[in-house]
Amino acid sequence: QVQLVESGGGLVQAGGSLRLSCTASRITISLYTMAWYRQAPGKQRELVATIDNSGRTNYADSVKGRFTITRDNAKMYLQMNSLKPEDTAVYYCYNPVLNSWGQGTQVTVSS
Repeated sequence: QVQLVESGGGLVQAGGSLRLSCTASRITISLYTMAWYRQAPGKQRELVATIDNSGRTNYADSVKGRFTITRDNAKMYLQMNSLKPEDTAVYYCYNPVLNSWGQGTQVTVSS
């Protein structure tokens, strides 16, 4: 069974940066389309960014120009710059092919 583990969340002031990581067991991340999702309190989980096995990326309009998704064979990353309070959420790593979710990592952006 695939296990995805996120790390790198924390508390940061508005305008700051964080880098999230997603580590996968039993799979080579670069062979799959992978995604980052987030869920804010009281809101539905939403797609943040995707990267396919060719390295093509897509972003939600709300994070374009501020977030960057990358990956190597073992990990996926989300570089988050110019963070805003509305980016506060639990961020999840997801493999849509295997329908596997990580446990999430909390990102809190203070104003």
